[in-house]
Amino acid sequence: MTAVEPVRLLLADDEHLIRGALAALLSLEDDLMVVAEAATGPEALAMARAHQPDVAVLDLQMPGADGVKVATSLRTELPGCKVLIVTSHGRPGHLKRALEAGVRGFVPKTVSAQRLAELIRTVHAGNRYVDPELAADAIAAGDSPLTAREAEVLELAADGAPVAEIAQRAALSQGTVRNYLSSAVSKLGAENRHAAVRLARERGWV
Repeated sequence: MTAVEPVRLLLADDEHLIRGALAALLSLEDDLMVVAEAATGPEALAMARAHQPDVAVLDLQMPGADGVKVATSLRTELPGCKVLIVTSHGRPGHLKRALEAGVRGFVPKTVSAQRLAELIRTVHAGNRYVDPELAADAIAAGDSPLTAREAEVLELAADGAPVAEIAQRAALSQGTVRNYLSSAVSKLGAENRHAAVRLARERGWV
């Protein structure tokens, strides 16, 4: 009788205590094996390339690149790796972005390790699981009015960067950046770009 190969896991979370506890608990499961851990988005990508995991369990909010951006890269580079995102910030827009990036699972951090193990098996088998409450919130919130470029420019403006710096980072002219910011502020009904950033973040649109 041939032994079944365990599901190889990558765990990425910038909170070391949570990641360590999760790794220890999941390692107790006979059919799961944690092969790599990461604390940032870029580190998660590097570890995925090096270890070729079957399933990547990613925190939504990580330094360097969030879980959705990592998932987008993995979809291209490692199409065989399924992605499950865990989050303590289940804002509606995040779920839509995650599904568009090919994420197979989207759950709150309040799930138990045992339940998470079950969901890892679910996504590894090719199925999808979205937490019902997060799904209901996403449906109620509706779609983002922002275009992809407006959302990108607004995100670059989040730390208070001047227009010249945003233009350089986005490879756009300063006039185009001003137009995108103005359009985003108008669509969100905000007083200024700082208020627009706050609103868009609250709804998970950036």
